[in-house]
Amino acid sequence: MTRMKDGAPQVLVFQHINLEAGIQIPKGTVDANETPLEAVIREMKEETGLVEFVVDGLLAEDFWENDDGAIHHRYFYKILLEEAPDEWDYQPTGGGAEEGLTFHFFWINNQQEVELVRGHGDYLDYIFHKTAP
Repeated sequence: MTRMKDGAPQVLVFQHINLEAGIQIPKGTVDANETPLEAVIREMKEETGLVEFVVDGLLAEDFWENDDGAIHHRYFYKILLEEAPDEWDYQPTGGGAEEGLTFHFFWINNQQEVELVRGHGDYLDYIFHKTAP
């Protein structure tokens, strides 16, 4: 999720409250009965609580090996927000492993501002430096 602030792009990130899991970008899983586009809309609502956003398009798609050896088919979408707080806490509504968790959301102005969990910042150049294909 991105927004413009003072003429520059920002990217939404979060960290868990009371759980050490690193700083992440909002993400999720594509269910068997949905397209990646449907999944990104559902997951962003469930994870962030935000509902007023525009999916601006697919930035990248890849296959990525997780630390446990599992291969994930990943889709990275550019999602635009016009109105959002500078920071907020939210309990995700998707259930499963996120049940009972609280996420603290905030915005970053560049890739070097925070250290993201491995794999989460792979395509931030496409937002901050406009080098998308």
